[in-house]
Amino acid sequence: MEDTLTVFTASKYCNVSSKTIINWVEAGHIKAYRTVGGHRRIKKSDLEVFMLNQGIPIPVEKDEEARKKILVVDDDLIIVESIVQALEEDEFNYDVISASDGFEAGLQVNHFNPDLLILDIMMPDIKGYEVCEKIKTDKKTKHTKIIVLSAYLDDEKFAKMKKHGADVCFSKPLPLSKLKDEVASLLGLKGRGS
Repeated sequence: MEDTLTVFTASKYCNVSSKTIINWVEAGHIKAYRTVGGHRRIKKSDLEVFMLNQGIPIPVEKDEEARKKILVVDDDLIIVESIVQALEEDEFNYDVISASDGFEAGLQVNHFNPDLLILDIMMPDIKGYEVCEKIKTDKKTKHTKIIVLSAYLDDEKFAKMKKHGADVCFSKPLPLSKLKDEVASLLGLKGRGS
């Protein structure tokens, strides 16, 4: 996943504006593809070939291990795409992946070992209380912070979610700026950005 860049991360990598990257892609100078949500993605290797040809210096990578990992679980692709894009474009350079059902989410929790999970608990195959409890009682994943999203829960049910391990509960729709602030806060990154 880290070999694929958003327009924003590509612009940071080249030290140019996002608009410049878009112009280069549209002019055919850099190969790119579009996600289901219509967002451009660029292979890092393609970008580096272009940079070498243009004499643009390739930056030395920061320690990848320091990047915080986030898993977004929601069956609404538009919501997933907007959350993933907002977090990818955040100053903290998160490593973000998504899952669209409970089975895939379970696999990703085990393989990706996220630092933070953003979970829509109103998906047909997900029992929110069980997911939170399972994550918080497993030695390997108990450190994982959990943000629960739901359009249908009241304060009483949110309190129950917290009792089962959710760190924060929000009603949908949630402003992305508020979600980004909460993510940074839960991951202990508040005040560390530029």
